[in-house]
Amino acid sequence: MDKNSGQKRAVHYLYPPVEPFDQRMLDVGDGHSIYVEQSGNPSGLPVVVVHGGPGGGSSPAMRRYFDPNVYRVILFDQRGCGHSRPHAEVKNNTSWHLVADMDRIRTTLDVTEWIVFGGSWGATLSLLYAQSYPAQTVCLVLRGVFLMTQSELDWFYGGGAGHFWPEPWARFAELVPFEERGDLIEAYHRRLFCGDRATEIKFARAWASWENALASVYSNGHGGEAPAEYARAFSRLENHYFRNKGFLNQDGHILANMDVLKDIPGYIVQGRYDMICPPKAAHDLVSTWGKMADLRIIRNAGHALSEPGISAELVRIMDDLARI
Repeated sequence: MDKNSGQKRAVHYLYPPVEPFDQRMLDVGDGHSIYVEQSGNPSGLPVVVVHGGPGGGSSPAMRRYFDPNVYRVILFDQRGCGHSRPHAEVKNNTSWHLVADMDRIRTTLDVTEWIVFGGSWGATLSLLYAQSYPAQTVCLVLRGVFLMTQSELDWFYGGGAGHFWPEPWARFAELVPFEERGDLIEAYHRRLFCGDRATEIKFARAWASWENALASVYSNGHGGEAPAEYARAFSRLENHYFRNKGFLNQDGHILANMDVLKDIPGYIVQGRYDMICPPKAAHDLVSTWGKMADLRIIRNAGHALSEPGISAELVRIMDDLARI
């Protein structure tokens, strides 16, 4: 889960735009090639930025949360989205493929260890990576925590968030017949993968619009209409992952494995009024993590990376880490 609404409001907290010094396509096997870029200081502190979705893709604005004189900033597009190819492909595309891809990026770029920075689904994947490769993880900086649990999916796709936003919820739910609304993830799956491109794009835009409508605390409830190919990749990938419960071996997998991270610092930035990933997940994560976790609740903020308070706090954390 992730959207980037209202970016201009937060722009003055960020570093100036910076261009990559390295861009490449990395063949990760299974028929997939992923886009990887580096910006900032080639000899700086490595930080890998993990985008949301799944399927959200990286963006140039993500480079700007880091002092380019201090950090070696590594962005990548996860399988099936952004510049990665094949586009919108779900075959050989699971959480564990993405975890392995991240470590392949690390070894390809000759990075010994790095800071892992991710929000929303990017927080999920960051935690899964760190639990798999704790020795390679210096610390985690997370935003808008999503733990890939059934209760979180029920909240967002089962009507919980719809109690706060009934108008966009009605637009999302009423696009499918009444008898299918008991499982909207499955109902949308049938249409997002039906093979008719026009139908797939119609339902992809509706899926993306429901999420985008709730991303910012300043939302008016209208999620807009995403470009067709972006919406199709974003929605197919999210639906694929959520339908398969993130390909995790149990509900609550991340919290059940937090002992692996008990000695690794974590900084969590969470919007108080996050309607997509409510603060309970961040609270549960910190409670399980223990003394190494630092939770920072941002009042008057929702889910989006670009919320002003969230952007300001993330930059502050990265600046503080640069001085350690």
